[in-house]
Amino acid sequence: MDFKNRDIISINDFSKEELLHILKVARQIEQKPKSNLLKGNILAALFFEPSTRTRLSFISAMEQLSGKVIGFSTANMTSIQKGESLWDTIKMTEQYADVVVIRHPLEGSARLAAEASSIPVINGGDGSNQHPTQTMLDLYTIQKIKDALENLHIGFVGDLKYGRTVHSLVIALSHFSPTFYFIAPDGLQIPENYLDELFQKKIKYHKTSDLRRFGKELDVLYVTRIQKERFPDPLEYEKFKGIYRIDESFLHDVKKDLKIMHPLPRVDEIDKSIDSTEHAAYFEQAANGIPVRKALLALVLGKVK
Repeated sequence: MDFKNRDIISINDFSKEELLHILKVARQIEQKPKSNLLKGNILAALFFEPSTRTRLSFISAMEQLSGKVIGFSTANMTSIQKGESLWDTIKMTEQYADVVVIRHPLEGSARLAAEASSIPVINGGDGSNQHPTQTMLDLYTIQKIKDALENLHIGFVGDLKYGRTVHSLVIALSHFSPTFYFIAPDGLQIPENYLDELFQKKIKYHKTSDLRRFGKELDVLYVTRIQKERFPDPLEYEKFKGIYRIDESFLHDVKKDLKIMHPLPRVDEIDKSIDSTEHAAYFEQAANGIPVRKALLALVLGKVK
């Protein structure tokens, strides 16, 4: 399976077999690190939107494999401020690097970057659209903590309307015969187009606003924050902020082996008392960004197959 020079833009672009192959390579790299694998290669990290985990884990992954990193963490320091188009920024960047990771607030920006670029482009998040590398590390995490991907009962709670991590993960997990539980108020429920796709694939799902209703059925609960920056109306955000909170009382109504995931950052949706319980998987989840992003960089640069 050859990923050389391939763009990583949308989870829709990957088959079940390709996703499993990426996870396999990530596991191999985690178990037997190859410190010089990307020596001589340069990653351009173009972050037009704030990021901690995605940006730092890509930088760490590249440098741990002896590659180098250039780029920026805010658009304020670039020629975008002078009116340069995203297209031209990418055309210039490809002169200086071998692979690009981009995060941008506008949906479709990563696809545009890929069209402009002659080197591989990896989507680090484009608005409320998709975040495919987060999805791949989420799959990797689920596979490790549950020792399976097939036939799991997965709950999603919080901002399912604007949550790009949820959108991408729902698509990816639909390859593995899941049962989904979408837990959100009507104003933040998952968009209908995703439900239509699940219906066509004959994937079972439930919708509710009650956090505790399906607790005893869940294998994994994927928690998301209410994303203030995604709301077009600040009053809409005020209506929903703090609506769900995972604390120790919630654990009384769940399976003993429930694992709680979160793409982070969290605000107040998961109490810190959960961190020390066997249910917490979100810090391990964040750590898994390193082997998965190492695998993706090595694959698109043609260093592994």
